[in-house]
Amino acid sequence: MHPARFPLSPLALAAVLLASAAAQAQVVTEQSGQIATVVISASADASAQGLPRAYAGGQVARGGRLGLLGNVDVMDMPFNSTNYTQALIQDQQARSVADVLQNDPSVRVARGFGNYQELYVIRGFPVNSDDLAYNGLYGLLPRQFVASELIERVEVLRGASSFLNGAAPGGGGIGGTINLVPKRAANTPLTQFTLGTETGGQVYAAADIGRRFGPNDQNGVRINAVRRSGDTGVDREQRGLNVFSFGLDHRGRNYRLSADIGYQDHQLDKPRPSVTPGAALALPAAPDAGSTWAQRWTRSDERDTFATLRGELDLGRDTVAWAALGTRSGDESNILAAPTMSGVNGDAIMYRFDNVREDQVRTGEVGIRGSARTGAVKHTLSATVSGFSQKSRNAYAMSDFITGFRTNIYAPVDVAAPAADFFSGGSLRAPLVTRNTILSSYAVADTLSFAGDKVLLTVGARHQRIKDFGYDYTSGADNSRYDSDAVTPVAGLVVKPMPGVSVYANYSEGLQQGAVASGSDIVNTGETFAPYTSRQKEIGVKYDAGKVGMSAALFTTTQPSAYVLNRRFGVFGEQRNRGLELSAFGTPLRGIRVLGGLTLLDAEQRVTAGAVNQGKDVIGVPDIQLNLGAEFDIAAVPGLTLTARTLYTSGQFADGANLQKLPSWTRLDLGASYATRLAGRAVTLRARLDNAADKNYWASAGGYPGAGYLVLGAPRTLVVSASTEF
Repeated sequence: MHPARFPLSPLALAAVLLASAAAQAQVVTEQSGQIATVVISASADASAQGLPRAYAGGQVARGGRLGLLGNVDVMDMPFNSTNYTQALIQDQQARSVADVLQNDPSVRVARGFGNYQELYVIRGFPVNSDDLAYNGLYGLLPRQFVASELIERVEVLRGASSFLNGAAPGGGGIGGTINLVPKRAANTPLTQFTLGTETGGQVYAAADIGRRFGPNDQNGVRINAVRRSGDTGVDREQRGLNVFSFGLDHRGRNYRLSADIGYQDHQLDKPRPSVTPGAALALPAAPDAGSTWAQRWTRSDERDTFATLRGELDLGRDTVAWAALGTRSGDESNILAAPTMSGVNGDAIMYRFDNVREDQVRTGEVGIRGSARTGAVKHTLSATVSGFSQKSRNAYAMSDFITGFRTNIYAPVDVAAPAADFFSGGSLRAPLVTRNTILSSYAVADTLSFAGDKVLLTVGARHQRIKDFGYDYTSGADNSRYDSDAVTPVAGLVVKPMPGVSVYANYSEGLQQGAVASGSDIVNTGETFAPYTSRQKEIGVKYDAGKVGMSAALFTTTQPSAYVLNRRFGVFGEQRNRGLELSAFGTPLRGIRVLGGLTLLDAEQRVTAGAVNQGKDVIGVPDIQLNLGAEFDIAAVPGLTLTARTLYTSGQFADGANLQKLPSWTRLDLGASYATRLAGRAVTLRARLDNAADKNYWASAGGYPGAGYLVLGAPRTLVVSASTEF
C-alpha cells in the first residue's frame, strides 16, 4: 500500500489564522478596555456579511455563497442560482434536502446505484448527496440522507463550478452544486418544539433552541434535536432517525468564530428497492405506489458524526481572511436485495447483497478577499487554498446472483434470507481501506467593477490536483492509482442596462473525479479512472421588480461519459446537455406567494462506442420539467395559509438505445398552515398532502453512468405537525 498523506498547508494555515485572530482580539480588548457593539444578523456565522436577506415572500434569499467569492447578490452573479430559506423548509415540513429541492424546476430527485442514497439531478447531471457542501466544505454531511433540521438554507448554484468550490469528491459538480448553510442563534431567543405524524404511523419530535449571551450578545448557541420513528406510507417500510447538532458562534471586534458538531443515525427497515429493467423488455407499468417488493430481512443503516470550525479576521477596512476545518466519521451497513425484471408480467430475479463502509474525512480551506481601485475600476480580489482527504473502508458479500431467487413486483414473494457466501470482497467485520482520495487546490479571482457597478467582470482560475488510490478488497494491494492535475478557468460578465435588470454570460469548467467501475457482471470492478473536464457556456437575464423576481438562462455543457461495453466499465463517450431555464418567485399580489419555473432539456449522447447510440437521449433526463407552486393567505381567517404545488416531468429513457421509455408524470401536492396563539404562546399547525391524487408512477430512471434502474414514486402521504414557542 502506498502512503498518501493529507496536504498540511490548509490545516497549518488555518491554525495560524485562527490563533492570530484570537491574539489580535485580545490585544484590541486590552487596549480599548471595552467591546464594540455587535449587530447580529438573522443567522450569524463567522462572516461579516451574515446571511443575505430574504426576498419578498420569504421563500428564497436575495443571494448566496459563490465559493471563494463569498456571499453575492443574485443580480450581481454571472450564474443562475436559487437559495431556499428556513421559512420554506419549515413551512413545507421538509424532512430532507430532497424535499426542499422538489421546489426547483432545474432539479429532479433520483436515487443512488443499488442503495437508498438521495441523488439530485441538476440540468440532467447527477449530484450525489456526498457531494453536498456544508458551509463551503465538501464531504462533511451524512452520505445518503441529510435531515433538514441540520440546515438554515439550501443554496443551489446551477452549472459547472469547479473554479468556485473545487472538484467535488464524489465526482459531481457538473450540472451544479448544493451548499447547505448551518443554523445559528439569532437576536431573538428561540425555544421551539414540534410534534408530528404522517401516513403509515411515522411519528416525529424536534426541539430547536437558540440563545445569545455574553457582553452585547457576542456569543451564540443553537441546538437541534430530532427523533423520527415508525412506519412510512409504503407497505412494511420503517424509518428511524436520530439527529443532534450543536452550533456556536462568537463575534469579536475584528474577528468572528463559529463551530458545529453534528450526529445523525438513519435506519431503514424493509425499504422498497429500485427495479432494474430487463434487457430488451418493455418497461413494467408502475405498481401501486404504496406496495412493496422488499424482502423482510433487508435494511440500510448509516451513522455519521461531523464537526467544523471556521474563523474570519478583518485585516483592514476592505480586506478579510478566513479559515475553515472539518472532519467526518461515517459508518454504513446494508443488507440489500433489488429485483431485475425477467418477464413482461412483473416477474423478477433478486439476490442478496451485503456491504459495509467506513469513511474518514478531513478537509480545510484558507482564503483572503479584499478590494482595491485602479483608476475608475474597482477590483475585488480573492484567493484560496483548500485540501480534502477521504479514506474509505469497504467490504461486500453476495448470495448466488446467477440463479438468484424469483419474485414478482405485482405479487411479491417473501423468501428466507439466503446466505451471502457465493461471492465476496473483503471482510464485513473488518473491512480494509479500498480507496484513498486526496484533493488539493489553490485559486485566484478578480471581480472588476466598471461604470458605477453597472458592469461586473469576473475572471479567475483554480489549479487542482487529484490523487486517488484504489486497493483490493481482500488483500489490500494496489489495483489502481492516479495523480493528475488541471487548471479550471472561469469568466463571467454581468451588465445592468437599467435598474432591476441584469444580463449575464459565463464560461466555466467542471473537473470531475474519475469514475470507479462498479455493477454486476463486469470484469474490472473497482478500477478507478482519471479525472475529466466538462465545459459549460451560459447566457441569461434576471429581472427584479422588488416583489417579484424572474430569470431566464440558456446553457450548454459537454461531459465525457462512462458506461459498460463488453463487460468492461470505462469512459468511452461524450454527452452534451443543453437547455433553457425559466424561474419566478416572490409576491405578485398581496397575500399570494409564487415559486416555480420551467426547464427544457436536450441531453444527447454525442459520442458512443461504435456510434451505436450516437444522437440518442441520455438515460434518465426528461425533456421537460415544470414546477408551479403558490401560497395563499386567507384574509377571512387571519393566520390561515393554503398551498398548492404541481410537478410535471416528461418521459425519460431507461436505456442508452432509447428503447425503454418511462411515461411522463404529474404530481399535485396540497397544504395548509394556521398560526395562532394558545395560552399566550405562538402555535403553528401545519398539514401537507403529497401526491394528493395518489398517482402510481416511476419517478426516475438511473442516476449512475449507464444504469437505468427505476424508482417508484411515493404514495399519497399526509404529514401533519404542531410547533410551539416558549
